[in-house]
Amino acid sequence: MKTWNVYLSGEIHTEWREDIERATTAAGLPVQFSAPVTNHEASDDCGVAILGAEADKYWHDHKGAMMNGIRTRTLIGDADIVVVRFGEKYRQWNAAFDAGVASALGKPMIVLQRPEHDHALKEVDAAALAVAREPRQVAEILAYVINGSLPGATAAQAAE
Repeated sequence: MKTWNVYLSGEIHTEWREDIERATTAAGLPVQFSAPVTNHEASDDCGVAILGAEADKYWHDHKGAMMNGIRTRTLIGDADIVVVRFGEKYRQWNAAFDAGVASALGKPMIVLQRPEHDHALKEVDAAALAVAREPRQVAEILAYVINGSLPGATAAQAAE
């Protein structure tokens, strides 16, 4: 049986990743997850911590962005499906960029966002194959894609 590689991009301030992982584990789905570095300080400071300090904040951030880009591009490239979460509180420019990379690579994409972001994200949503509102829906999409099962279906029904 195929193990599906799912990349979870986007906001790092809620437990949406853990919610999806718990639901897919409970459903017994053969899924392996990857994600960007979600420790905000480590992500921001990795470049200067490894390559040396910068007096200018622009170059400080630039070094970190380049190093994080190595991880992000590699994991999105290896993904079977990319999930991009846009949260309520912060503008996730990095998530929008990840969505663009996934789209350019032809990766199937699921966007996870609240309805109030529909207009602002209309171009991102147009590139996605599904737009979900809750992490539970992402897990249900994965169950359907992997097993052909609808929410609440028994194992026998899914096997038909």
